[in-house]
Amino acid sequence: MEECRGKVAVYYNNKDVRLEDYPEPVIGPGELKVKIDACGLCGGDAMEWYLIHKAPIVLGHEPAGIVFEVGEGVTKFKPGDRVFVHHHVACMSCHYCRRGYFTLCEKFTQTHIYPGAFAEYIALPMSNIWRHHPDIDEDIAAIFDPFGNAVHTALSFPVLGEDVLITGAGPIGLMAAAVVRHAGARFVVITDVNPFRLELAKKMGVTVALNVQDGELPAVQKQLGMTEGFDVGLEMSGNGAAFQDMLANMSHGARIALLGIPAHEMSINWTTVIFNMLTIKGIYGREMYETWYKMTVMLESGLDIKPVITHRLKWQECEKGFEAMRTGNCGKVILDWRE
Repeated sequence: MEECRGKVAVYYNNKDVRLEDYPEPVIGPGELKVKIDACGLCGGDAMEWYLIHKAPIVLGHEPAGIVFEVGEGVTKFKPGDRVFVHHHVACMSCHYCRRGYFTLCEKFTQTHIYPGAFAEYIALPMSNIWRHHPDIDEDIAAIFDPFGNAVHTALSFPVLGEDVLITGAGPIGLMAAAVVRHAGARFVVITDVNPFRLELAKKMGVTVALNVQDGELPAVQKQLGMTEGFDVGLEMSGNGAAFQDMLANMSHGARIALLGIPAHEMSINWTTVIFNMLTIKGIYGREMYETWYKMTVMLESGLDIKPVITHRLKWQECEKGFEAMRTGNCGKVILDWRE
């Protein structure tokens, strides 16, 4: 077995990311060692994580690669398999895990498990590995984490024949737009203030991409011939004003899924919710393994989310990726760890 020493991107602060050597990851029974091909860059990776977690740390939680080595007891994977690595490690024994709610495991004490996947190799339990179909696009394989968030949110409620409003045209909102169109939504309207991402939304197949600094949702509804408001809302921005705008433009009995994380507490007009009998559901991550099945089947049946990937960089260019994320003029950023 060749030695697995290589490079990792170590995060010291939001302007200091260093490429350093790291020791060989050691696997135990039931674990896999994966050689990383590519890893998506999350918006959270570009934040000031050193204020939240003890730096220096290795970031990255959207990896895909090739199985390099399998531990004792691993029978469903073999070296050479192309896989996605899910970076939340569930305990598999708590109340939630025993009910199949692995993403809600009570043992999670932080958003992500470190060390991360901005590395050449990573080791995790086989329960966290999803085998990709050999034909899947290598870049799409690397964004199964945020794509899973988009699918979990977008399919929380039936969307066939419905009019869907999405607030927030970040990468996950953009992928959610493509998902609901693929799932049979009638009109898909997305709102944001970033012109770059609104143009990208058009490539993802939205009916209308609205810059709320230039227009209002009631005018869009009139343009589309809508008379009763939106049936399904997907709140992806974490912005209080966007959420209030959504509430004001939903139909009676409409349903809203909330994925966007607010930086501060958001007020809500509960009178609107009660008298319009709105359903509001919080979304956290994706559902192991149900969401992954849905994602795979949709890709196999023609769903195209490739336009959301706007930057493909070598791992040595990781700081360029962080900068692109900070400007907001990007979709998904992929770091290539292959030589």
